[in-house]
Amino acid sequence: MSNTATVETTENVGGRFERIYTREGAIDFVGRRKIWYAFTLAFLAISVVAMLGRGFNLGIDFEGGTKIAMPAGDLVAEQVEETFIEATGVTPELTQIVGAGDARTLEINSQHLTQDQIDAARQAIYEVHQPKDAEGVASADAIGDSTVSESWGDTITKRMLLAMGVFLIAAAVYVALRLQREMALAAMLALIVDGIVIMGIYALFGLEVTPAMIIGLLTVLTFSIYDTVIVFDKVKENTAGVLGSRRSTYAEEANLALNQTVMRSISTSVISALPIVALMVVAVWMLGVGTLKDLALIQLIGVIEGIFSSLFLATPLLVSLVERQKRYRDHNEEVARYRSGETDEVDEVSVAPKRTVTAPVVHKAETEAVHPGETGSGSTTWRPNVR
Repeated sequence: MSNTATVETTENVGGRFERIYTREGAIDFVGRRKIWYAFTLAFLAISVVAMLGRGFNLGIDFEGGTKIAMPAGDLVAEQVEETFIEATGVTPELTQIVGAGDARTLEINSQHLTQDQIDAARQAIYEVHQPKDAEGVASADAIGDSTVSESWGDTITKRMLLAMGVFLIAAAVYVALRLQREMALAAMLALIVDGIVIMGIYALFGLEVTPAMIIGLLTVLTFSIYDTVIVFDKVKENTAGVLGSRRSTYAEEANLALNQTVMRSISTSVISALPIVALMVVAVWMLGVGTLKDLALIQLIGVIEGIFSSLFLATPLLVSLVERQKRYRDHNEEVARYRSGETDEVDEVSVAPKRTVTAPVVHKAETEAVHPGETGSGSTTWRPNVR
């Protein structure tokens, strides 16, 4: 009995997924596009307010400054920060412990310090907290420092903006050549929304913006536009010749295409998220490498945002852009009239013409010429000269 129930349950689930690929069981993504637009506008508003209000927590590579680092051991970040402030008179921008196990490191990021301030901070931290080196011996040499000049930070910032600009231009050229005009515009709008929302999340939660984060951002934006192009290819295939038939509208065919690719999009996103989560585990808990953590975090955020963009935003935007054209609006009205029975005309595409088969006609003169002396009532045969 249980086996039968399991088989029925499996068949029901399989049938439910199979219906997604047909018009009967398709999820109405496009029909609910006003809901997705409302969510998108809310995300954009929150992101813009966060970016303008709180700003970004730029890393030392962008702003310049001084970083003091030492093995964490049994040190308490708050206590070390207080010692740093007393020694330099400067409040650090960030004090954190990164890594795990023996690789744990305490880092203090502050504005640019003079050499005298750096020496005073190192001496005070050594005298009060006695940090130990790799051999377990308390030593002032266990405290390291590095300084990034403001000019270097400005150079990095300009290069970051240049990279973002080049990426957007390259993406625009690619989608313009690869897709239709409306598809290219919808893909670029969805891509811009992705970028704004991801940056808004970083501003809202005060996440540090580093060069690794920018590299990860460009990576996830590339993934997002790739997923969108996959969906649009199917939309292009389904909507070919849609204006010549009254069976369905452009929106319905686009929604069907989205349903036919939704499982692929989700599967690709989940498979992409697995190594990212593994990277975060390795970076944070095992190696304590901050660069890997920044790279994994932005990619995880970007994959989640990319799922929303490719499923709930890009295709609905495409439909809204296409239906601004008069010929598609007229076609929608024609389909509605055809379905309501207001017109008696037959859809020339949905109904194929019937074949007419005509039997061959054999004339009497031709028969006598082939078989002279024979009558039509005898035992005739198609074989020549056979009696």
